[in-house]
Amino acid sequence: MDFTTALDRHLAAVRARDLAAYMATVHDEATVILPNGRTVTGAEAVRAFHQSWFADPDWTMETETVRTVVHQDTAVAVLDVHYRDLDEDGKPYALRYLLSLVFARADGNWLLVHDQNTLC
Repeated sequence: MDFTTALDRHLAAVRARDLAAYMATVHDEATVILPNGRTVTGAEAVRAFHQSWFADPDWTMETETVRTVVHQDTAVAVLDVHYRDLDEDGKPYALRYLLSLVFARADGNWLLVHDQNTLC
């Protein structure tokens, strides 16, 4: 599979809130850094975080790919993200951030190894 297809599959799994499909794109030693700086490391912690987040029906996320770089068995995608959700009191809020995704190719599959969210 080429990287563009793998990236599309990864993002589609997020938008669909499909935990099994999402985890099929994640490396066992992946790290996710959230916009608030919280860090989630390892497949089980990443799974637990996403299980909770995917269960929330209120959020939407639109992405635009800003840049991709593929070099042998490593690929980076930078996306502009517009995220909308409801806070604990049910009030809407929006975030705009850059999402940097680093993938490594292992056994012919592109797997996410690093997910960095940086507020704009």
